[in-house]
Amino acid sequence: MSTPLDTPGIPAHGAQSAPAAVEVHGVHKWYGAHQVLDGIDLTIRPGEVTVILGPSGSGKSTLLRVVNHLEKPEAGHVSVGGEPIGVRRHGKGLKELSERAILAQRSRIGFVFQNFNLFPHLTALDNVAAAPVATGRLSRGAARELARELLDRVGLGDRAGAYPRQLSGGQQQRVAIAR
Repeated sequence: MSTPLDTPGIPAHGAQSAPAAVEVHGVHKWYGAHQVLDGIDLTIRPGEVTVILGPSGSGKSTLLRVVNHLEKPEAGHVSVGGEPIGVRRHGKGLKELSERAILAQRSRIGFVFQNFNLFPHLTALDNVAAAPVATGRLSRGAARELARELLDRVGLGDRAGAYPRQLSGGQQQRVAIAR
């Protein structure tokens, strides 16, 4: 895949303005003949809170999946923190990233969905520590130490030993954020 670099939404090297936290430009997505996203443009600045609201089937989840490159857009570009997602600059165009590079990008992007998908048989601490251990990024001890710090940050340090069923919905959401 090769696209000219003067495409809006993918700034050239050396651009002076601070990058948007998330920038979506001209994104189109189809499932067969059904167009789900039609030229979506969205800029979220650092520190902003943005709500994506719409009826069932309006493309909210698809847009989030495109931002994280779980779904590839048919047209348009997505950048997170100024970094193009799913592609890299290559000469005067763009080149698709390897699946490994895309996975690395995804690991730096987090979402909290309506269903928090916490493991019911694990404590809050172990829910937060599970992914770094499973991916081999951290030892179990290091992951649990990091998980304690993250739970403290979201105000749940004192609930580290609680299971999801023992937490309120808001507390479960904060565990998912810490994760």
